[in-house]
Amino acid sequence: MKRTPLLDSIRSPQDLKRIDVDRLPELAEEIRSFLVEKVSCTGGHLASNLGVVELTIALLRVFDLPEDKVIYDVGHQAYVHKMLTGRSAEFDSLRQKGGISGFPKRSESVYDAFGAGHASTSVSAALGILRAEKLLGGDGHVIAVIGDGAMTGGLCFEALNDAGQSKQPLIVILNDNDMSISYNVGALNGHLNRMRTSRSYRRFKHNTAEFLHNLPRIGQKMFDMALNIKNRIKYFLIPNVLFEELGFTYLGPVDGHDIESLIEVLKRAKRLGDPVIIHAVTKKGKGYSLAEENPEKFHGIGKFDAETGIVRKSAGESNSSVFGKTLTELAAKDSRIVAITAAMPQGTGLDRFRKAFPSRFYDVGIAEEHAVTMAAGMAAAGARPVAAIYSTFLQRAYDELLHDVCLQNLPVVFGIDRAGLVGEDGETHQGVYDIAFLRTLPGMCILSPATQEELAAMIPLALTQTGPVAIRYNRGALMSAQLQTPVEIGKWEEIAPAEEGKIIVLASGRMVKTALSAAEGLPVSVINVRSIKPMDEEMLLRIKRCGKPVFTVEDGILSGGFGEAVKAMIGSEVEVVCFGVGEQPVKHAPVSEQDKLCGMDAESIREKLLEYLEREA
Repeated sequence: MKRTPLLDSIRSPQDLKRIDVDRLPELAEEIRSFLVEKVSCTGGHLASNLGVVELTIALLRVFDLPEDKVIYDVGHQAYVHKMLTGRSAEFDSLRQKGGISGFPKRSESVYDAFGAGHASTSVSAALGILRAEKLLGGDGHVIAVIGDGAMTGGLCFEALNDAGQSKQPLIVILNDNDMSISYNVGALNGHLNRMRTSRSYRRFKHNTAEFLHNLPRIGQKMFDMALNIKNRIKYFLIPNVLFEELGFTYLGPVDGHDIESLIEVLKRAKRLGDPVIIHAVTKKGKGYSLAEENPEKFHGIGKFDAETGIVRKSAGESNSSVFGKTLTELAAKDSRIVAITAAMPQGTGLDRFRKAFPSRFYDVGIAEEHAVTMAAGMAAAGARPVAAIYSTFLQRAYDELLHDVCLQNLPVVFGIDRAGLVGEDGETHQGVYDIAFLRTLPGMCILSPATQEELAAMIPLALTQTGPVAIRYNRGALMSAQLQTPVEIGKWEEIAPAEEGKIIVLASGRMVKTALSAAEGLPVSVINVRSIKPMDEEMLLRIKRCGKPVFTVEDGILSGGFGEAVKAMIGSEVEVVCFGVGEQPVKHAPVSEQDKLCGMDAESIREKLLEYLEREA
C-alpha cells in the first residue's frame, strides 16, 4: 500500500506530533526534496535550510507552539519552520510580491515569534520575551536558534553574558555547521551530559558546596581546591566551557541530523529550568550534494536548475564584481591597500582580492562594528583600508562610523553594496537608509555611480582622499557607458544641459537610467548626481537661476535624502519635487515592482513630468 506524503498532512505543529517517530526521517527527506524544488523556482536561502531540517522537526515535536516561542537568528534558516507551521502550500509565492516572506515575520503567522533579517539578535530577543512572559504570568518555554556564524556578532555575546547570570530558563541552540568536532562525541560525552543534567548530580553539587562552606576554618580552602579540580576536569573533558563559565549548562555536541537524539536532548533542556546551551552539529546543504559541496553558493541563491545547480543569471558583470576587480588591480600597485569584509567575501566581490592578496584581506565575521573601527585603526596607522559592507548591515555600525572614523577624519573607503531597493529579501534588507544616515556624518563624502565605468573610476579617486568616502551601488549591474567627463568629488554631470525653458531632473545611481527613460523626447534636462555629498553648489546656483521646477530621483528614503538637501539649498524660489522611498517599509517583490510601489519607476516619473509640461503650456 502506497504511503501518503507526510508533508501534505501537516497543517500545524499538532499534526507533526501525530506522526510516528520512525517515520520522521522519511518526512525529513520529503522536506529536502520540497525545498530544492521550490527554491530553485523562486530563489532564496537553500543551504542553511537544508541543514536544519531534523532540528526543526525535533523542536516542533518537543515544544508547544505558539505557547512556546522559537526565535531564529537571521531567519534565513526558517523555511522548514514555515512549512511545518502551515505554510507549505504557499511556497510557490516565497519571496514573491504578495507571497510569504523569506524571513520570520510576526504579521505573517502566530508561529513567528520575532522578526529577523540581521544576525546575532536571537538571544537578546528571546531573553526579552522570556522575561516579559515571566513578568506577565506566562509559563511558556523560549528557544533561540543561532548559527555559529552569528555567534561572532558582539550583540550575541552581550546577550549570553546577561542571560547566563539571569538564571532564566532560556534555551539557546547553537547550530554549528562549520566546526570539525570528533573527539567529544559518542558514549562518554552522552554519559557526561546525562550526569551533569540529572537532578541528583545538580543536588549533589549544591549540597557539597554548602557542606564545604560550613566547615570551620578549612571549609573555604577545601571549597576553592574542589572548585579548582572541578574546573581542570571540566576544561579537559568538556568542550566550549566558555558557555559554562557564562552560567549556561552545556549539552552537546549532539548530531543535528539524528532526530531521536535531538528530541532527547531537547526534552532534558526543557526540564532543567536554568539557562541551557545545546550544541547541535549540522551540515549546511545536507541531502543535496550540490549544496553540500558548495554551501556558500547555495546559501542565498537566485533561481537555478535543480538538476545541475546552474543559476539563471542575467547578462552582464555584477557591480560587486566590478568593485572587487578594480580594487584588486589597484592593490597590485599600492601595498597599503587592504580589504575588509564582515562575512561577505563572495557577496561583496572581494573573493578575487582574497585570492590575490590573502595577507591583506580581513574577514572579521558578522561583526560590522568591529570591521569599521578596525578599518579606522588601520587608517590611523597609515594603511588604506577599504571596507565592503552591504548597506543594510552598515546601519549596525553607525556609532563607529561617527566616533571612530568621521570625528577623526580618517581615510577609510566604504564600498556600500546592495544600496537602494534590493528586491525579494524585503524589508530587513532594503539598503534605502544609507544616504540619510551618512549625510549626517561630519566629513563623510558620498559618491553614487550611474554606470559601472563610473564605479571603477570612483574607487581610485576615493583612495586619494584624506577623509572618509562612501561609494554606494545597487545589487545587480549598472548600465555601461564610456565616461564623458572625469569623476570628481562635489561635481555632477550634465547628460542633457541645464538651460532655460527646461524642467531639470537630478538623479543618482541606478536612477539615472530611470530618469533618462522617463525624460526621453521631452524638453527635460537630466543631471547625473555623482557626488551626493558634497553637492555641486555651482550647478545648483545655475539650476536656481533657470527658475524651472526641479525633480530629484533617488534610490533611498526621502526623509533625509539628497532631495531634501537640494530643497534646502535652492530654497522656496524654485519648486522641488522629490521621488524616492517613503516612510512605509517596502515589502519583498522584484525591484521593478518595488519601484512602481514607491512611484519612482520611469512611467510614474514621466506622468508627473507631462503634468508639469501641460500645466506650463
